[in-house]
Amino acid sequence: MASRLLLLADTHVPRRARDLPPAVWAEVDRADVVVHAGDWVEPSLLDALLARLADTARERPGRLIGVHGNNDGAELRRRLPEVARADVEGLALAVVHETGEARGREVRCDADPRFAGADVLIFGHSHIPWDTTTPRGLRLLNPGSPTDRRRQPACTLMTVVVEGGRLGEVRTHRLPAPPGRGTPAAGSR
Repeated sequence: MASRLLLLADTHVPRRARDLPPAVWAEVDRADVVVHAGDWVEPSLLDALLARLADTARERPGRLIGVHGNNDGAELRRRLPEVARADVEGLALAVVHETGEARGREVRCDADPRFAGADVLIFGHSHIPWDTTTPRGLRLLNPGSPTDRRRQPACTLMTVVVEGGRLGEVRTHRLPAPPGRGTPAAGSR
């Protein structure tokens, strides 16, 4: 059986946005598994995602795999681990908020015992979409942020289908700019 994954990170609700954009909630409704790589900011978003994934109107309950980030307070740190490990359709996932600077990331993640045995590592923190594979074959994915694009041209998230222990095509989705916010001016990147 195949599972549709939604990858999120750095939502920063309610600091950067009052709520997730409607396009993100639509993806939550389509997902079998939602992976959140930290920086939720308030527990209310965690509760809202859990409620949405448990909604009886869904064909089947969804699953949440999440970690806390550096902007998450005591309650989120109590409820969520720093590193999460999960099996989805035979694919070994690891999730963490921060992996350090981009330079040397692949080698550093290969050497980190917290990710040993994982097929895919989902991370956040930078708000920059990332999709690479380490020398040892660990796939590194950062979905960016659906609410705070920082110096990126758009807010983003990722989706992927997992089937038979294999990761399908990873898609990075650019989200529409919220009302009153455009893309960065030329030369401001």
